[in-house]
Amino acid sequence: MMNSDNPLAAIRGLLFDKDGTLLRYDESWGPVNRQAAKLAADGAGEAMENRLLIACGMDPVTGLTRADSLFAAGTAAQIAAGFVAAGSPLAVGPLTVALDELFVRASDFSVAVTDLAGFFARLRARGFRLGVASSDNERSIRETARRFGFLDHLDFIAGYDSGHGCKPEPGMVLGFCKSVGLQPFEVAMVGDNNHDLHMGAAAGAGLKVAVLTGTGSPETLAGAADHVLDDITGLETLLPQGEPA
Repeated sequence: MMNSDNPLAAIRGLLFDKDGTLLRYDESWGPVNRQAAKLAADGAGEAMENRLLIACGMDPVTGLTRADSLFAAGTAAQIAAGFVAAGSPLAVGPLTVALDELFVRASDFSVAVTDLAGFFARLRARGFRLGVASSDNERSIRETARRFGFLDHLDFIAGYDSGHGCKPEPGMVLGFCKSVGLQPFEVAMVGDNNHDLHMGAAAGAGLKVAVLTGTGSPETLAGAADHVLDDITGLETLLPQGEPA
């Protein structure tokens, strides 16, 4: 049964968002978002590129992305639709395919929050079941996990195209629970924006943890989070020591 006095003690599984949570968002995705807007502008010029960036949540001058915007939380299909609504001359379907390919290649330029291989190895050694749930496509998640050396530590991977639905629907969390044999109250959802936290709440996750390495701020995240941490490394002291695997 859930320990209502200390929900932290019940946690056996950790489900992480990817961008802004495992990867520093602005450093990793600022250049990629600019490439995406250039692709969607289809030669229409800088003014159109900037218009598309703004429509999907990125300030073209500062390079900062707005919390809970399409860039921060949307799938490739949702971003493509946003581009088209803002004036891209391309069709949503082909643009989605092109964006998915761009986002897979983006893993080559990603900046990790910490030594992810060591971080996941330590959590695994403490007995936690581990997964990644992202609005990116599954192939991109796997490429990122391979590049940073933590793929073998994962029990579960879900992108928007993995059959579990999209954030903030509960499907990815429930899929993780089913895959690793846990109840939702035994799972912590860790993310950098409200789509992650609302997904955790919808699924009945036992813990919702926000981190500040993405597009969110304490002001935008505190209302939906049980804890707000500077970055994922704070989990290692927040969570009680588990049983060794």
